[in-house]
Amino acid sequence: MNKYVKLILKNPFRNRTRSLLGIIGISVGIAAIISLGLITGGLQESTQNTLNEGTGEILITKYGSYGLMNINIVNDIRNITGVKDAVGVLTISLGSSGTTSNGAVGQAMGHGADSLTVKGISKNHLNLAGVENIKGSVFNEDKNEVIIGINLAKNQNKTIGESINILGKNFLITGIYETGNMMQDNLAFTSLNNLQDLSDSSNQISEIIVKADKNVNVTKLSDNIKNMYVNKLDTTTAEEQAARVDHVIETIDMASIAISLLAIIIGSLGVVNTMIMSVYERIREIGVLKAVGWTNWRVLSMILGETIVLMLISAVVGTIIGVLAVELGLLFLNTDALTPVYNLDIFIRAFIIALSVGLIGGLYPAYRASKLSPTEALKYE
Repeated sequence: MNKYVKLILKNPFRNRTRSLLGIIGISVGIAAIISLGLITGGLQESTQNTLNEGTGEILITKYGSYGLMNINIVNDIRNITGVKDAVGVLTISLGSSGTTSNGAVGQAMGHGADSLTVKGISKNHLNLAGVENIKGSVFNEDKNEVIIGINLAKNQNKTIGESINILGKNFLITGIYETGNMMQDNLAFTSLNNLQDLSDSSNQISEIIVKADKNVNVTKLSDNIKNMYVNKLDTTTAEEQAARVDHVIETIDMASIAISLLAIIIGSLGVVNTMIMSVYERIREIGVLKAVGWTNWRVLSMILGETIVLMLISAVVGTIIGVLAVELGLLFLNTDALTPVYNLDIFIRAFIIALSVGLIGGLYPAYRASKLSPTEALKYE
């Protein structure tokens, strides 16, 4: 049995070039499956972190397009039945120079290492924005101080005690927070009054975060607020925001499934070709083995074993390529906005697909080899 196993491990590499091409072909599909799985896992974890207990459940913005509202509306929202608390927030998107991009005040949908999104908020309401785990201290309301997310700190190489430029003013970094949400951890928070003064947005806010009373139906409360301010305010619940991300995740999952099927089909064809050529080159050898007493099953299991060896190597190579592609891609982008999640299920699925490709693709060549007649095989030149 030991010699039999050694034979199975050795045979696939008689023609190294053909084996290498086969391994590369399968590993590319496996790498795609791994990389998409890691990205999807990161998005799912980030989505879950947006629903942390204690954070606001409804986001209110100006109707139609993102713009500014008078801060007095916050008190009106607080008085609505079912609202436990509400806080006004001013959001500004800044370029690397510390000035508002496009000369406008607004909400950043995303940014790289050379841009910054700052939110002005009352420090007593940071929990509604999901900011609670702070290393250092919270900013003072009457000073040019700021707290920044852990991803932003890494991207801009900033730490507590250093300063960051906001609208031409240097703000002291008093704390670094971490929420686990990839977008949230790329933001900076400072005093609402300071940001309003710096941006010439006195008494103006760009959004309102609402926390509902316990046992209140958040969706109904959101609809109630929208109906009370028809054509004036828009509302979005945290669940709706999460659902949008879930839709993106589902799309990525479908792409992963499609790639998996494509990898199985193309991989199986490649394996069939590789193993048929291997059997074709070893007809006389197989004939000798059968002549000395090898059974059809033993020949079939040898060819299938060789196929599985190639597939396992392809799975390992594909896994390494997939992990490196994600890590190097994030390193190249110089961002921690997305943290890949290394879930064992992703790797198990990749190896199952590789084994499936091996079994499907190697079955016909193995069957054909097992059915060779010893007499005819020995006559083969």
